[in-house]
This record gives sequence, structure tokens and C-alpha cells, in this order.
Amino acid sequence: MIRKISFATVLFFLTGTATFSQIPVYLDENKPVEQRIDDALSRMTLDEKIAVIHAQSKFSSPGVKRLGFPDFWTDDGPHGVRPDVLWDEWVQAGQTNDSCVAFPALTCLAATWNPEMARRYGESLGEEALYRGKSMILGPGVNINRTPLAGRNFEYMGEDPLLASRMVVPYIQGLQSKGVAACVKHYALNNDEEYRHQVNVIVSDRALHEIYLPAFKAAVTEGKVWGVMGAYNLYKNQHNSHNEILLNRILKQDWGFDGIVVSDWGGCHDTDEAVKNGLDLEMGSWTDGMVMGATNGYDRYYMALPYKRLIQQGKYSTSELDEKVRRLLRTFYRTTMRGDRQVGFLCSESHYKAALDIATEGIVLLKNDAVKDPSKGRNVKSTLLPIDLTGMKRVLIVGENAIKMMTVGGGSSSLKAQKEILPLDGFKALAESLSPGTVVDYARGYVGDTIQSFDGVTVGRSLYESRSADELRNEAVSKARQADCVIVFGGLNKSDFQDCEGHDRKEMGLPYGQDELVAALVEANPRLVFVNISGNAVSMPWIDKVPAVVQGWFIGSESGEALAAVLTGQVNPSGKLPFTWYSRLEDCGAHALGTYPGVWRAGHDIIDEEYREDIYVGYRWSDSHKESKPLFAFGHGLSYTSFQLGKAVSDRQTMKADDKITFTVSVTNTGGKAGSEVVQLYISDLKSSLPRPVKELKGFRKVYLEPGQTKEISITLGRDALSYYDDSIQDWVAEPGQFEALIGTSSDKILSKVKFILE
Repeated sequence: MIRKISFATVLFFLTGTATFSQIPVYLDENKPVEQRIDDALSRMTLDEKIAVIHAQSKFSSPGVKRLGFPDFWTDDGPHGVRPDVLWDEWVQAGQTNDSCVAFPALTCLAATWNPEMARRYGESLGEEALYRGKSMILGPGVNINRTPLAGRNFEYMGEDPLLASRMVVPYIQGLQSKGVAACVKHYALNNDEEYRHQVNVIVSDRALHEIYLPAFKAAVTEGKVWGVMGAYNLYKNQHNSHNEILLNRILKQDWGFDGIVVSDWGGCHDTDEAVKNGLDLEMGSWTDGMVMGATNGYDRYYMALPYKRLIQQGKYSTSELDEKVRRLLRTFYRTTMRGDRQVGFLCSESHYKAALDIATEGIVLLKNDAVKDPSKGRNVKSTLLPIDLTGMKRVLIVGENAIKMMTVGGGSSSLKAQKEILPLDGFKALAESLSPGTVVDYARGYVGDTIQSFDGVTVGRSLYESRSADELRNEAVSKARQADCVIVFGGLNKSDFQDCEGHDRKEMGLPYGQDELVAALVEANPRLVFVNISGNAVSMPWIDKVPAVVQGWFIGSESGEALAAVLTGQVNPSGKLPFTWYSRLEDCGAHALGTYPGVWRAGHDIIDEEYREDIYVGYRWSDSHKESKPLFAFGHGLSYTSFQLGKAVSDRQTMKADDKITFTVSVTNTGGKAGSEVVQLYISDLKSSLPRPVKELKGFRKVYLEPGQTKEISITLGRDALSYYDDSIQDWVAEPGQFEALIGTSSDKILSKVKFILE
């Protein structure tokens, strides 16, 4: 008879510390975790304790081999499991089994406005991470989109704290349900990339708590996240990877966070601050030992030998060290020492299906005006989308982004995808199946980035181009005149100073002469669709002439299939913008007030960036400054069908402090296609002691409806949804008085209002 032996029993034999009947407490899976932690901690030497709180390689920290704790392996996310690198270098390890499914960037996930998709995303990513042997994924990111120039906005979940909160919690829960730790980042105020190591953010306590912290708080208090990554920037003149206020007071004391604080790679700067101010695991520090390539470089980290010497010299007891180790051990038991830890699987059909569904649900139809349809008569007008290929002889695809991989580049989120269906290929394949007689032609139109690889991953087809800008534009215009329809895949890419880690964009306009190209193309053929591939808003000076505009994001492995499905109507778009799409940069508060990117401090290598727009970020700013009407509002997104909302009602007119209030509204699909609509509920405080935004998002529900179908949607709010943060008393206040619930389908399309009183 074959007898199964538990993991704990195997480790017990390896340790050889007791007889078979006396399993050490730290290995006994039947004992409470905290008791096991106490026992393991009591067995560890000073050297073992010091070792586990700093890196031993680019992406790992050591376990405790003598006691059977495996090494702890992190990996960049948040859109897929990054390819492995060499032990001491950023160069790829050259493995053949470290590819992955590339999931859509988090802007696309947020644009689904569907928490169920976030849960599915986390679960799928967790399974891939398990197969690759990872203990922690470095994500998700929830920093606020404060300016459309921020290079890393594509990794985050938009401008609104409530939307980001509701989307990040199920992502974390899904990922951690697989025994893989999430590490929510970048805590906090890392809202732009330029000079990110030197920016000292000056922000009011009110804006900090109302705008920039809620998603992190939700990740901790609701998502029960196991890791938090400290940001590069400074707050109150302390780097955020060891910040007394952010880490000790708010994160660990006020929110009760019991996981580990991980420094961003190279985010630690001082041993004393790291010891005292909340850092638990130091990663990627560029000490002299590492710069010189010393074999013992990791021992020279701030929390390595320098920390050990201070303990030996008596400056510190081991109490601070034990608290850090305790948190690491707790994370081990949640991940690598978890008794029911699974194997996971990689690049499965279900993961690709999840990536495809998230992508199609997050794509946003921004504009879809009627144009003359030659096939139906001179005076007949119809919307260009969805594209009906039947009877079309020729469709022209234009743009470098139709043939450029977007899973490669952008910084730490760059992936080694097993496959990435490019927009041109995806559209051609679908056109062939739907209308075999339709020719799908291609013209590059412009040249942006001809780099052939990033971090060892090649970009697929060659991007080399010898023709001039004029030649490329003239070719595209000539072909456009012969086409029944033109689809331009333009936007940004993941090169430096675009959607990329390390730098911000230099302007809001489209790069590489795309504006001139689009203007020439629509003049040659008015039946033109512009598909913007980006994680940020861009200015569109030609918007009045282009009838159809789609926001295509960076959507990963299934990008070409997803975009083709939406463009041709195989999928009805239902995405909604997670940020305000400004007409021009000056319509954004941070730029209108000239507070970005800050001012260099005299005599110091520090740049002070004051958030003078305070709580008025995104639509909160636009609502208060009517001259700053956005091009597309927060929450905006069209459909191929139509919806009608009934009159909203509440279950009470007067609300006591500990009550909840429920708002109900009917939603009817009045069009001819099945589709989804997002009911958005904003709250307006009609009279407040402190200035408040005109309205703030406090709830939303996505509903799927067949043609003619009606459903009632209910959204319940508590006192917290009516509160503001009063920095004079450092607490949340729900002030009695009259409020108004505003229900609609975007921040600028309010269709029903309900007044109520908070006693």
C-alpha cells in the first residue's frame, strides 16, 4: 500500500530536530499560523533573520534552508508573468518555458467596470504564476491618473478612487486564492514618472485620504492583500519605501496591514529609516557592492550587513528585526509553505479566453457618427460601426500600431508572450471568415519605433522602414481613395516618453506625424475609423471630421482578435472610460495650475511637486470648471444598441447615521442588439461646511440585456459614501443635511436624480 506523506512530514525529516511523533510546531499544519510563526522565529539565528529581509538575487529573497523554508520568488506583473532573468543581471535567462499569456493592461480592466472580470483576471494570473514557481506578483497598480502625461498610467486603474477600489479588491482575492501573494503598488503618490526618485509630493491630508489612498486602503482592509510595494518618490521629505507616516502610521497602525512592505527595486536609501519606518523586504538596492558587481553585493544592502552591525553594536535590539521577520514568515505560510498549494498551469485555453473577454469588454467606443453610405444610396446615412463587410470590396488598414507588438517594452511590465495576435492579422482572419471576397489591404502610413527587441524579446515582424514620411503618407492616401472603409490603428506605443516606465510623455498630441496623416486620410475617404492604441488620452484636433473613434488600449495576447470582433460587431462594445479624456492638456487641473512636474528645491537634488488642484482630479476638476469641457467624459462609452433608464427611486427619504440607503432604477435595452450598460451613481452634497466636488462616483453596476429586456438595478450606500475627510480633526465626517443621488451612464450624462436627507 502506498502511503501519502505530507509536505510538513518531509520537512520534518529534513530538519532532524525531533522524533517522528514530535513534529515541530512550525511544521505542523494543524497548528494556528501565528503559533507556527512564533516557533519558527525562535529557532532562527541572527544571520538567518537578516538574510530573509533582503534580496539574494534580482527577484528572490532567501528562505530558511535549515528549517525547510523555500526561497521567496517575486515577479513583475501586473499584466502577466515576466520572463526570468539571470541571477545577478537584468538580462533574460534564455529559458524556453517562461512565456506567458499577456493579459490586458489594467486601464483596460478598469474600463470593463466589471469586478467579476477583475476576479477572473487575478485567478488566471495566479495560475500562471504558480506554474512558474512565483510566490508574489508585483501588482496590481492603483496609483491615480492625475495627468494624461504620466508614463505609467497604463498600469493603473484610472482617475477615480471608488472605481479603482472596486476593481482592485477582486483582482487581489482572485490572485491570492491561488496561494500567490499580490503586492499592490506603488504606495503612494507615484502619479508621474519623471524624476520619480527625486519628487517630493506636497499634498493636503484631505486629498491624500479622499483621492490617493482609498484604493490602497480597500486592497488592505477588503482585499486582505499580502504585500504592499513602497513607491520611489518622497512624501514629507521621506522616501516612501521607508516612510513613517505612510507605512507605520497609516498602513500598519490605522489599516491593520499584517503583510510585508516591499521596497520598489532600488527604493531603499537609508538603513536607519528602513529599520524604523516600516520596510520589511529590501529589493534591488544599488549599493556600491552591486554597482561594482561584487559577489557579496546583496550583503551590502541597507538591511543586510549594515543592519546586522548596528544590532551587534547595540544601537538596535532585535525587536524591530523580529517584527519584519514575523511578517515574512506569515507571507511564507500564505504562499510557499501553504499545505494546499497547487501546481498551476500556463498558457491554457481558459487563460486566453479570459484575456479575450476582458479585452473585448474593456474596449471603448468613443464616437460613432453617421456618414453617407454609398452602398445604400446617396442620401442614406448610417453609422460606420459596426463594419458590415458584406459587399465591401476593399478595406484599408493603416498604421504602425496594426503590426507592432505591444506586449514588448514599457519597462518592468514587458512580457514574453507565447503569442500576440496583431490587429492587422486579427482583422484579416475575421474578414476572411465573414466575407472571403473582401480584400484587406495595408499601408504603414507612419514610422514610430523601429526597435526590433526589448530585454531579449523580439517584436515579431520587422519594423524596419526606409521610405520617407511623405512617401508613407502618400501611399496610404492613395490606397484610401480606392477603399470602401479605412481603419487607422494609431496612438502611442511603449517607447520612452510615451506609455513607458521611467519617463512621462512630453506632450498630449499624437507622435510621429499621425495628426497630419489622419487629416489627409479622412479628406480622401470620410469612411474612416480611428483606433487609438494607448493607456492614456491623446489630443485629437481632427475629431470633428472623423466619424468613428475606438479606444483600443494595450490589450495583450488576444488584441487583434478582440479589436476585430468589436469593429465588426461580433462583440457589442461596453467599455467605459476610467479617466477623463481632456480636449487639451490645459483642461487638466495639474496643468491648468502649473503644478506639474514641480520645482527643483534650491541647493538640493529634490523636486517639490505640489498638488494644488487638491481633491479636484479628473471629472471633479471638469465639473467645477465649465470652461474645461472634456473631449470624452469619465465613464463615457457607446454601444451598438441603445438603453433607456427609468426614474430612479430610493427606499427612504431620510437616512440616519447608521442606516443604509438603496437606489433602484430600471434599465431597458431599446435597440436591436444584446449589450451591456453601466449604471453609475454619483453623490452630490448640496450644502457642506467644506468645499466638495459637484459630484463623486459612489456606486456602479454593469448589466447585460437582450433586445427589449428590462432589469431593475439596485445600488446600496452607507454613511461612508456621504463622508469627506476633515483634515482639521484627521477623521471622516458625514455632515447632516440634504444630498442628491445622480444616476446616469457617464459623468456628463445624468438621467435621474433623487434627493434625500442625512440626519
